[in-house]
Amino acid sequence: MHQYTGLKDQYANELSALKQTHAWISMIRIALVLIALVCFYFFITSLEFIPFAIGIVSIIVFPFILVWHRKKSSEILFKETLSTILLEEIAYVEHKELPFKSGIEYNDISHPYTFDLDIFGTKSLFQHLNRTATYLGQTNLAESLQNILPNTEIQRNQEAIKELSGKLEWRLEILARAKIANDNKEVYNSIVGWTSEKAATVPLYIRIASFVLPVALITLLIVSAFSDSGIYLNIVEALFVVNLMIIGFQHKIIKSELVHADKIETLLKQYSLILQKIETEEFDSSKLKNLKQNLIHTDKSASEHLSILSKLFARVETIQNAVGSVFMNGFFLYHIHGLHALLKWKAAHADKVVQWISVIAEIEMLNSYANHAYNNPGFIFPELNEEHKIELKETGHPLIDEKKRICNDVSFHDGSFIILTGSNMSGKSTFLRTLGINMVLTGAGAPICAASATTHPLSVIVSMRLSDSLSDSESYFFAEVKRLKQLMSALDQQTCFVLLDEILRGTNSDDKRSGTIEVIKKILAKRGIGIVATHDLEVCNTTLQYPEQLSNKCFEVEITNDELVFDYKLREGICKNKSATFLMKKMGVI
Repeated sequence: MHQYTGLKDQYANELSALKQTHAWISMIRIALVLIALVCFYFFITSLEFIPFAIGIVSIIVFPFILVWHRKKSSEILFKETLSTILLEEIAYVEHKELPFKSGIEYNDISHPYTFDLDIFGTKSLFQHLNRTATYLGQTNLAESLQNILPNTEIQRNQEAIKELSGKLEWRLEILARAKIANDNKEVYNSIVGWTSEKAATVPLYIRIASFVLPVALITLLIVSAFSDSGIYLNIVEALFVVNLMIIGFQHKIIKSELVHADKIETLLKQYSLILQKIETEEFDSSKLKNLKQNLIHTDKSASEHLSILSKLFARVETIQNAVGSVFMNGFFLYHIHGLHALLKWKAAHADKVVQWISVIAEIEMLNSYANHAYNNPGFIFPELNEEHKIELKETGHPLIDEKKRICNDVSFHDGSFIILTGSNMSGKSTFLRTLGINMVLTGAGAPICAASATTHPLSVIVSMRLSDSLSDSESYFFAEVKRLKQLMSALDQQTCFVLLDEILRGTNSDDKRSGTIEVIKKILAKRGIGIVATHDLEVCNTTLQYPEQLSNKCFEVEITNDELVFDYKLREGICKNKSATFLMKKMGVI
């Protein structure tokens, strides 16, 4: 936290200095324009050389001042973006705001666990983790939460996330550049579409004409200045019109290459700066080294290539300026040269663009998890095994405030299953979500909320919050049966980590009890691992038939001084105390 505050103050001081410099440069720009106007006025009225010379110098210096001004404007935007990111991060750490995209568009009620575990949506795991600003980066983060990686990939991610968690300023600068890029799905798809289309070509005769005609026009224009004959100017006018006609013939090709060009130019410039940060950073982990290796190109770095492409788009995009376009093309066929350079680049390098952007997306995804690790220094990276063994010490829900979080120990071995009982509000559902979310984080290579952990990252299947589907004319009960069918099919393929919360709620108590017991037996036969939470204490007797695989655990409630007291601590055995009747009497319901 103190590092966030220190950086915020540092950036505020740097921003203040930049704005002062920017203001002085603005004054110099205005002064140069005024000096040039006054000097040329004196030259016209007096025909003296000195005012003319000063005016010319002012005009020559002006473009350099303009470039300096734009550079400082970019630096100000960069520092302002960094400052905003830090303010958001401080607000998040202080539990005041959650100002990040929720990823609600990735919600899928048919997914084995994301809907039940609140992986996406308001106050979701995704929203807490998300420090991406590009469309593909956000997509990569979402996909990483929807799938459990193999152990080898998890270990590679763990190494990369550990390393990136220590590169705070580097991560902040990557995020700032990505935010300035103002990426979205539409623009990203435009880039992908542009790179996937075969590059057109400017015909050879037009390329030759683009050199010959402007040279001829300028030469004749100079000759006409020293000649009394008007024929040269007539030819100049004819060539001017011919040049514009050539541009007209190529206008369709130019337009086809300029889909969202204004947005793409800014986007590619920021992509280039992000890649430059990656290319110049030293990494130790194998995954980060491999990502950096993907940016190596035969002649120039990936960042240089995207910088060139950004400038080419900016150059060709100026055809949208009607007055400037007529002048530049009428004399120089400017956009023919720009189009040829753009198409030449496209033919040579377009197939690499998506790969380079994918590197940025992967870095953004890893940075999100690294930020999670940095903000939670007490979280740990679990040790991995392939023995269907899960042991969690002092594990808690990673999204609950540390001051309010209650942690518990739990362990599973090959084929073991827990029947969990407890009254309403005792913490059963929160505990199931605690285990589920920590398993999802483990499967992505991220740190989890535990004091120590050894885990076999298994595929996760959850049945906790299914709902009626009116659009499919599907009842809650049928939706639940479909999820259980999905569970059994998955267990036929591999061992899974199963979390079931009060299943078969859509039927009568006897049918529910017998159905729950049969589901448990089927899971045990398929060597599933996990927990089923239930209010039916008779279900707990099933442990007598399977003492090596089944165990009973519970959350208890105490009635102290006529108040319900929950400690949310996991205990051995079956829940004994009940709270529903007491609570209804206390509130006057019965």
